[in-house]
Amino acid sequence: MGDSILGAVCATLLYRNYAGKSEGELAKIKAVVVSEDVLSGIARLLQIDEMLLLGKGEELSGGRTKKAILADALEALIGAFYLDSGYKAAFDFVSALLAPEISRVTDTDYHKDYKSLLQEYCQRVYRCYPEYRMVKRSGPEHERIFWMEVSVNGRACGQGTGRSKKTAEQEAARLAYEELAVNSES
Repeated sequence: MGDSILGAVCATLLYRNYAGKSEGELAKIKAVVVSEDVLSGIARLLQIDEMLLLGKGEELSGGRTKKAILADALEALIGAFYLDSGYKAAFDFVSALLAPEISRVTDTDYHKDYKSLLQEYCQRVYRCYPEYRMVKRSGPEHERIFWMEVSVNGRACGQGTGRSKKTAEQEAARLAYEELAVNSES
């Protein structure tokens, strides 16, 4: 429920304050603002990491620093706030948390969604979609590492690693985008 409140508040703030931007631009901004990276940072700011009740295994594997756990905990807090105090109070609370993040994302190049950038570039230039495949994964389930590769027109263009497939795909997309788009402009 908290993620729905979070999404609604973010969309409202964006449409209210950035009416001149296209729906696509607003969707990209929203995706960054409600991302695991941003939400986990807010959770740390609120010291949610210190209040988590974790199992022994999760505690030993660094659960208090895992972005997914922190982001989920913040969303749960928002949901509880909504149930306890209603939408108006939850809106005000979430607005105070998100407004600085929205400003940061719109004012700077805070975080690029390289998968989207690569896909848009490939559609425009090659009229195809990038294809991702898992090359390898290793480690126990709580410390898994993924190796992902992205190909464009059947040619491997970038390989990334990360603690999740999504993170590894982003890294692979960044490398491919820099090789294809940025270097071709140089």
